[in-house]
Amino acid sequence: MDDASLRMSASSAADIPAFTPHSYLKDRLGTVLWAAASIGCAAFFLFMMGLPFTSILFIVLFLASCVTCPLAIRYWRARRFWREATAVAASLDRMELFCDLTHEASTLEGAIARGIAEALSAQGSLELGELKEEMRAERTYAELWTHEVKTPIAASKLALASMHGEPASILKEQIERIEALVEQALYKSRMSSLAADYLISETNVLACVRKACKANMRTLVARSVALEFDIDEELTVLADESWVVFMVSQLILNSAKYDATTIRFSARQTEQEGLTGKTTLEVADDGCGIPAADVPRVFDRGFTGAVGRKHGSATGMGLYLVAFMGMRMGLGITLASEEGTGTRVMMTFPHDRRTLRLAAAKTKAPSDPI
Repeated sequence: MDDASLRMSASSAADIPAFTPHSYLKDRLGTVLWAAASIGCAAFFLFMMGLPFTSILFIVLFLASCVTCPLAIRYWRARRFWREATAVAASLDRMELFCDLTHEASTLEGAIARGIAEALSAQGSLELGELKEEMRAERTYAELWTHEVKTPIAASKLALASMHGEPASILKEQIERIEALVEQALYKSRMSSLAADYLISETNVLACVRKACKANMRTLVARSVALEFDIDEELTVLADESWVVFMVSQLILNSAKYDATTIRFSARQTEQEGLTGKTTLEVADDGCGIPAADVPRVFDRGFTGAVGRKHGSATGMGLYLVAFMGMRMGLGITLASEEGTGTRVMMTFPHDRRTLRLAAAKTKAPSDPI
């Protein structure tokens, strides 16, 4: 269950009243008070008629049992269903499973509530199915569009290859930027179906970094960004190569966009006895940095922050995609930044294949967005 679902479950749990003896009696306070008043009046009349105290006490206790026993029996009959229903509703992230995980109600109110829940669940499932179809159609269109738009981009690059001079260089840089944005849109459309494009294998870290740098070389050269590498040529990690290249590419474009003059790539392995080992790839730049107030939100979808608004070309999608893909592949993504000094992004690759299998399994979860 993701953070949003956990927050929703916690909120739902807080809003649902607890089924306790106190709440049960409070809900029937009027009935209890009326019964107590009636028994009190009956005791008064019996006293005025001159009945012995023991007889009055016996009659009062008998009348009280006639009231409390039905209340207690009804409470115990309803207790199981309502407590179970409350617990299930507070913990589920897929509410269509509510009726499957609760027992039949033994009271009329419970049966009515369960029937309403079944009807709402069926209607919700129908609407969700229609929404999924619409989203699937939109995703298909986005994938087709991004593939089709690559043709005019390739033709433009081919035509520009024979041109020289500053205007041609500017056009080439802008064409590459358009190509990067189209690639970003393509990966975004694929994210929800990551399992179809997911291949975990031994991947060379330095090779991935170099591919990402090569794909963005024109941008790096145009902005006079120097590259430094501190990565063992034999270092490998368990990951999907194409996704890692894309993630590193997004980090490179971010660094170049935000005034970096140097980007340093380094990697280190950590092996701890009794714990899972890991490899950390760090991408560090000396750009303008991120204000401390914006750092906690840099991975939020669409968040541009003060620096992004200042530069005017930020979409708020680059780091979001990096974080999302990292989560899907079971990687750890962290960021440290200081305004005016630079930014460091760390990608942590676990050595334990079980972590990656778990991440791959999550990509097939029914609760994933379409």
